[in-house]
Amino acid sequence: MLQNLPNPPKAKQVPKALTIHGDVRQDPYFWLNNPEDPEVIDYLNQENSYTENVLKPTEALQNELFEEMKWRMVADEQSVPYFNGKDWFYHRYETGGEYPIYCRRKGYLDTPEEIILHGNQLGKEEAYFAVGGLALSDNEQILAYATDTVSRRNYTVYFKNLATGELLPDKIENTEGGSYAWSADSTYFFYLLRDPQTLLASKVFRHKLGTPSSEDVLVYEEKNEECYMGLSRSKSKEYIFSVSSQQGIYSEYRILKTNNPTGNFEVFQPGERGLEYFIEHQVDRFLIRTNHQDSTNFQLMACHVDGPTDKSAWKTVVAHRPDVFLEDFDATTEWIALEVKTNGLSRIQWIQGESNEFIRMDEEVFQVNIGINVDYRAKTLRYNYTSLTCPNSVLEYDGTTKKSTLLKEDRVLGGFEKNEYHSERLWATARDGMKVPISLVYKKGYQKGPLLLYAYGSYGYSMDPYFSSSRLSLLNRGFAFAIAHIRGGQEMGRHWYEDGKMMRKMNTFTDFIDCGNYLVNTGKVEAHRLFAQGGSAGGMLMGGIINMAPSLFAGVIAAVPFVDVVTTMLDETIPLTTGEWEEWGNPKKEEHYLYMKSYSPYDNVVAQDYPHLFVTTGLHDSQVQYWEPAKWVAKLRKTKTDNHILLLDCDMSAGHGGASGRYKRFKDIAKDYAFLIGINELISAQ
Repeated sequence: MLQNLPNPPKAKQVPKALTIHGDVRQDPYFWLNNPEDPEVIDYLNQENSYTENVLKPTEALQNELFEEMKWRMVADEQSVPYFNGKDWFYHRYETGGEYPIYCRRKGYLDTPEEIILHGNQLGKEEAYFAVGGLALSDNEQILAYATDTVSRRNYTVYFKNLATGELLPDKIENTEGGSYAWSADSTYFFYLLRDPQTLLASKVFRHKLGTPSSEDVLVYEEKNEECYMGLSRSKSKEYIFSVSSQQGIYSEYRILKTNNPTGNFEVFQPGERGLEYFIEHQVDRFLIRTNHQDSTNFQLMACHVDGPTDKSAWKTVVAHRPDVFLEDFDATTEWIALEVKTNGLSRIQWIQGESNEFIRMDEEVFQVNIGINVDYRAKTLRYNYTSLTCPNSVLEYDGTTKKSTLLKEDRVLGGFEKNEYHSERLWATARDGMKVPISLVYKKGYQKGPLLLYAYGSYGYSMDPYFSSSRLSLLNRGFAFAIAHIRGGQEMGRHWYEDGKMMRKMNTFTDFIDCGNYLVNTGKVEAHRLFAQGGSAGGMLMGGIINMAPSLFAGVIAAVPFVDVVTTMLDETIPLTTGEWEEWGNPKKEEHYLYMKSYSPYDNVVAQDYPHLFVTTGLHDSQVQYWEPAKWVAKLRKTKTDNHILLLDCDMSAGHGGASGRYKRFKDIAKDYAFLIGINELISAQ
C-alpha cells in the first residue's frame, strides 16, 4: 500500500521578484530554470528517489501491469500495406523489437520484401530514439529519413541509397521532423530549419543532393515570430506547399511547382488576420478548406490552377453548415472526403460525382478519421475507425457499392472480448448552461466504483473516444474511464474552441469540474473515488482544477504539465513561446496578464488541502520545460496543508512524449495506473 515517507525533498528558496504592469509575483523557485546547474540535477534526482521509494510497495503491481500491457500486443504486428501508385509500403515489428521496420514491395504484394529502414538497428544504442518522417525521391533511389536521439524534436536528416544500402555524405541537422519535399527530378530536397533556441521552424531551405548543407539555399524566411511553419508536397506531386500560420487566426500558403525547384515560391492568398485556409491539389483545381465569408465551421472552396488563386477567385464546393464543423479533407482524382464533427462525434462525408453522403457508423460512441490515401488516382478511400470498446481498425470504402470493407482490426491478446465492455455518451450541463459531452467506458458489472476522468481542452484539439489496450488493465480492476469533451477542443464545432481559449480559457476548467460533479451526482462514481488525468495543456488543466475544486478529486495525474503560464509566456527565449500568444494571450498586455494570472496553476497555489498528486516531466522536454512542473511541486510541498502523497517523476533521458519505443511506454503507463490503484486502496483502508 502507498504511504508517505517522512522526509520528502525540499527545494531551497531563493528570492526572485517578477514585476510587470506594476504587479509583483514572487518566485522563490525560479533558480530551478537552469539544467546546467548541478544543484538542479541533484534536486531532480532527489525527487526521483523519493518517488521510487513511495511507489516501492507497488513494484510488483507495476511489473504485473507492464506484462499485461506488453502481452496484449501482437509481437510481430504489421500495418496494412498502402499503395503509392507504383509500390506497396508498410511497417512491421519483430518480436521483442522496440522500433518499427519500414518495408517496400515493388509493384505487387507478393514480390519480395525490401527493408528500407530498420528502426531497431538504428535505435539499439540510444536511450531515446524516434524516426521523424520518411520521404522517398521520385526516382525511388534515395530515402530521406530523420531521427531524434535527444527528445527535443530536433531531427537530423540522412539520405540512404536504397540500391546499395549506403548512407550518402549529405546530412542536415535541426530540422522540423516530417516537413520535407523532393523536387520532381530527385535532385533537390526542401526542408524547414529550426531555431536552436526557440525551436521554431521559420526558414525553408533547398538542399542539392551531393553538396554540403552549408551551401543550402534559403528560399523563404518567415519573419513573424508568432507563426508556425509547415512544408509538404501535394498528393499529385506537382506542387510543394509552404504554409505560415497562427493558431486559429491566420494562414498564408506559398506554392512551387516541383518541376521548377530553383524557382520562387508564389503566394497563394496573402495572409489576413482572421482568414484561415488549407489547400490541396486536385486535377485542374486547388481545393481550399477555409473560414472565408464568415464560415465559422469552415467550408470547402476551389479555384482553377491556371487562374488567380486569391480569395476573389474561390468558388464554393461544400457550403458552410452551422451544425457541421469541417475539420479536414482529402482528395484524389476520383473523390473528395471530408472529415467533420457533428453533435460531438467525428464523421466522414464522401463526395464523388453526384454522390454526397456520410459513411455509416454503427456504434453510439466512436472515432473515425481519414486514413493513409497516398495514391493520387485511388478510387476507394481508406479510413480508420475505433471506439472505447473497439480496437483500431482500417477500412476501405467503395463509393460505387456504398460498402466498407474491413482490412484489419488490431488484435488484442490476453483474452480480450469487446462485448465484455460497455460505452455510452453522457451530457453534463455546465454552469453557464452549455451541454458538455462525456464519453464513458467500463467493464460490464461496474457499479459506482472509482473512475478516471481525462481531458485536454486546448488548441482546438478534439479528444475523441479511442481504444486503448493498456487501459484494459485499469477497467479490469474495477475502474471506469471517461473523457470530458470540454471547451478548448472542437468536438462541438469551432465555437467550442473559441469559447475555451484566450480570455475565455476559464470555461475549460469549469467545464471539467462540472463534468466531474455530474458524474458524482448521477451515481457514475463514488464521491471520494473520482480521479483525474491530463497531459501538457491538459496538465495545466489538472493544475487549475485542483486549485479551484481540490476536494472533488481523490487523486490526479498531471503529465508534463504547463503550469507556469505567465512566466513562460513572458519569456520569448523559451521554445515555442511566441507562437502560443494567440492561444493563451500575450501577458505583455495588461488585460491578458491579469486574466492568465487568475488561472495559472503555479501562481494560484494556496494553503489548502490538495488531492494525492503524481506529476511527470522530462529533462529534455521541448514543449513544456521541466522546471515548470518542478517548481510547481516545490511550491505545493511548501504551501499545501494536507499530508497527501505528492510525487515528481522526471525522466532524465526523455522529453515531452516520454519514453520512446513500442514497449518502454508501457512502463510509464503501468506506473500511472499503480499510483491510481494504490491511492484507491489507500482510501479504502481509511
